[in-house]
Amino acid sequence: MEELLYGVAYYDEYMPVERLQTDSRMMKEAGINVVRIAESTWGTLEPSDGKFDFSHVDRVLEVMHKVGIKVIVGTPTYAIPTWMARQYPDILAVTPSGQRSYGARQNMDITHPDFRRHAERVIRQLIGHVKDHPAVIGFQVDNETKHYGTSGANVQKAFVTHMRGKYPSLEVMNHELGLDYWSNRINSWEDFPSVNGSINASLNGEFSRFQRGLVTEYLAWQAGLVNEYKRPDQFVMQNFDFEWRGYSYGIQPDVDHFAAARAMDIAGVDIYHPGQDDLTGTEISFGGDMARSMKDGQNYLVVETEAQGFPQWTPYPGQLRLQAFSHVASGANMVAYWPWHSIHNAIETYWKGLLSHDFKPNPTYNEAKTIGADFKRIGDKLVNLKKNHQVAILFSNDALTGFNSFSFGWDATENYNDILRPFYDALYRLNVGVDFVDPSSKNIEQYKLLVVPVLYAASDELLQRLNDYVAKGGRIVYTFKSGFANENDKVRVVQQPGLINQVVGVQYSQFVLPNKVSLAGDPYQVGDDNNSVSHWMELLTPTTAEVLARYEHPVWGQYAAITRNQFGRGSATYIGFMPGTELIEKIMLQALEEAKLMGPDQQLHFPLIVKSGVNQRGRIVHYYFNYSADAHTFSYPHAGGVELLSARPIKSGSTVTLTGWDFKIIEEATVKQ
Repeated sequence: MEELLYGVAYYDEYMPVERLQTDSRMMKEAGINVVRIAESTWGTLEPSDGKFDFSHVDRVLEVMHKVGIKVIVGTPTYAIPTWMARQYPDILAVTPSGQRSYGARQNMDITHPDFRRHAERVIRQLIGHVKDHPAVIGFQVDNETKHYGTSGANVQKAFVTHMRGKYPSLEVMNHELGLDYWSNRINSWEDFPSVNGSINASLNGEFSRFQRGLVTEYLAWQAGLVNEYKRPDQFVMQNFDFEWRGYSYGIQPDVDHFAAARAMDIAGVDIYHPGQDDLTGTEISFGGDMARSMKDGQNYLVVETEAQGFPQWTPYPGQLRLQAFSHVASGANMVAYWPWHSIHNAIETYWKGLLSHDFKPNPTYNEAKTIGADFKRIGDKLVNLKKNHQVAILFSNDALTGFNSFSFGWDATENYNDILRPFYDALYRLNVGVDFVDPSSKNIEQYKLLVVPVLYAASDELLQRLNDYVAKGGRIVYTFKSGFANENDKVRVVQQPGLINQVVGVQYSQFVLPNKVSLAGDPYQVGDDNNSVSHWMELLTPTTAEVLARYEHPVWGQYAAITRNQFGRGSATYIGFMPGTELIEKIMLQALEEAKLMGPDQQLHFPLIVKSGVNQRGRIVHYYFNYSADAHTFSYPHAGGVELLSARPIKSGSTVTLTGWDFKIIEEATVKQ
C-alpha cells in the first residue's frame, strides 16, 4: 500500500434521515480515506428471493468516489434475510443447544446447500455489479466468520465421511480415540452417533478440528468466488476476530486463523479493547501481532476498532490518537472504526460510533481529525512497517481444544487463553516484540526464544521438532501440561512430560491443586504477595535439570517448581505451575537474558511501551507510548533522527518527556543496512 488507510464502516441503509452528502463531507474533514460497506445488509440487497436492489450501494460508491474516498465492499452473507429463514428453516444452524432462532446474525449453517446456493448468487450479483467501479479497492468476505457451533444432521454426515477418509478402519479409529470407554465404541459407520452428546475429549477434539476446517473451506470458497471478478489491483480479506470477554481477548477457538488466512490477499482483524483508566494497549498489540503473523509478517488491516464504543470505552482526550498510532506501530496499514455513526435502534444502539446519535461533531470526532491529518502528513514514513522479532509464542488450536476439555479440574473456569495471555502480556510490558507461530509454521526455527504455553495436545512430530530446535541452540520456555497428550488428546503412556522430558530434564507422575503453596525462599524476589503458586502444581523431579525454584510446603517441598536444562546447544525452562503476573515477568526476564535478547528497550517498562520496525524508506522507526495519565521521562537510547509528529531533530541520549496518554515517533536518520 502507498498510504495509511483511515476508515469507518458506513451503513447508508441504517440511516434514519438523509445523510450521505453531509457524512462524506465530514469524513473528508476528518481525513477518512476509506469506508467499508454492504457486509451487513443482505435483506436490503436482496429483499425477496432473486430480486436485487443495489441502489444503496450505488449511491454510496458514487458519492465516495466523487469526494475521493476509497471503498471496501463486503459480501453480505453473515446475516440471512427473513425470506430465506421462512423458505428454508433448516438453514438455521443446529447446535448442541438446539436449533438457532431467527433474529441474531451468524445463526446459519455455513455448510447448508441452500444457504451456499443463495450465498453464491448474492456474492456473484454484488461483486459483479461493483467490481469495475473505480472507488472499490478491495473486498471483505463474510464477517468475523466462525462455525457457530453448527452440528446438525448434514454436518454430522459430513464429519462421518471425513472420519472414514482419515482412518483406515473403525478398529483404528476406536483405538486412537479411546472409544471403548463407557461403551462409546463405534462398531458400524451407520451407528456413528451425533458428537453433540459426546463425553470423549478425543472425539470432541476431532470434531472441533473438523468444524474449524469448515470455516477454512467456507472462507476459501467465498474468496474463490470474489477472485473470479476482482481486478488485479483489488484485494480480498477477512476481518478475523478473537475470543470475546467483553473485548478482544485471546486465540479464537472456533477458527484456525493461520489456515483460513491463506486464502486471503491480506489479513484483516477486528480489535476492541478496554478504555479510559483500563486502557493498556495490550489487546491492540496482541491482535496486531496475531494478524501480522497470519501472513508471515505481512502488514494487515484493522477493519474494526472502537471510536467511542461502549460507555466504558469513550476515550479520554488523547486516547484516540494513542490507540490509532498503536495499531500502526504493530504493523497495521489501516485503522477503521466501527461504525461511522451510532445506531438508532436494535441491539447495538449503545455501541457508539465516531459520531454520536445526534450526528454532530464531538470531542472524539474532533480528535479523529488530527489523526487523519497526521496520517496524511507523515503516513509515507509509517506505512508498510516491517518487523524482525526474535521471540515467538507457539499456540495450538488442538492444544486449546484439549486443555479446555479439562482445564484445571472439574470446577475450573479458566481456559487456554488464561494461560497464554499472561505470558504474552508479560512480554508486552517488558517491551519485547513478539510473533505468533503454530504447528504449521515453517519459520519456528528462526526465533531465538520460543514461549510455549500449555501445549497439552501435540503430535510426536511437533514435539520432536521442538526438541531439535533446542538441540540446535534454541531457547524454549514450557509451561505445565505441555507434551501431556498426543494430537488426539490421548494421554501419553510414557513418563510425563512425554517426549520433551529429556530436553527439559524433569519428570513427574503426580500433580495437585495448590493450597497455600509458595516458592521456597522467594527466589525471584517478588515479595510474599506475588510468590504464590496457583491453579495447578506438577511435582517435578529433576533428572538433568537445574532447579530454579522449589515449592514451599511441608509435603511437596521436595519437588521442583521451575527448572532449566541445557540440551545440545540450547536450553529449556519448564514451569510446573501457574505463576502470577510478577513471577511471569521475572521468569521471562531470566529467559531473555539467557537468550541474550536484553536491549535498551527493556530498560523501559509498562506504562511506557516501545514498538519499532523498519519503514519503506529503510529507516528504523521507534514509537514510545505512555499508557497512563501520569507524565514519564526517559533517555532516548537509539541513533539520532527526527521526531516525526513535531518534525524536530533528536539526538541519542536526549531526554524525552511523555505527558499523560502521550506518544512520540522517532525515525532514525540513517538507512538500516
